[in-house]
Amino acid sequence: MQLIGLTGGIAAGKSTVAARLAEHGAIVIDADRVAREVVEPGEPALDRIAERFGAHVVVGGALDRAALGAIVFADAAARRDLERITHPAVQSRVAARIAEHAGDPDAVVVYDVPLLVEARVPHDFAGVVVAHAPAEQRIARLVALRGMEQAEAERRVRSQASDDERLAVADVVVDTSGTMEQTIAQTDALWSAIQEGTAW
Repeated sequence: MQLIGLTGGIAAGKSTVAARLAEHGAIVIDADRVAREVVEPGEPALDRIAERFGAHVVVGGALDRAALGAIVFADAAARRDLERITHPAVQSRVAARIAEHAGDPDAVVVYDVPLLVEARVPHDFAGVVVAHAPAEQRIARLVALRGMEQAEAERRVRSQASDDERLAVADVVVDTSGTMEQTIAQTDALWSAIQEGTAW
């Protein structure tokens, strides 16, 4: 098994890279999807979130993501508290899923994790891939493509690691500032290099 870390800031096009790698045969473990699983009704993390942030962030037994997001994206201390609740649960579940493929020498497992830098994800990656577009371009994408207010888009981007911090951990950078076709072409080249053993 070859374990690869994939990261990128919000609206950087990381999901496009992950989807293309999956089309080539990679096993993609999506940290965001796992993070949603660990706060589903009945999960211990959801109870702890309600205790810390108030019952109003749980509506009808389910997490009100908008209410929680409004708190944690505006308050760094609150965000760290949320991470202390959710990250261990996510890491445990991800470790179990990675272990499922440990015996397959041909498996390429891609751990798609937005907060790889911020959370100091404790995995022994063969390589780390960063999907990169400049912060200002990502802010513009959030406004244009997701209908986000400019101030909220800026807050979301600034709440994450800086471009320099993320690029510092990269073994490979996929430049996502251009067209979709350019991003796909770079991802295809990355896959070929992974298969040939020349990616890192």
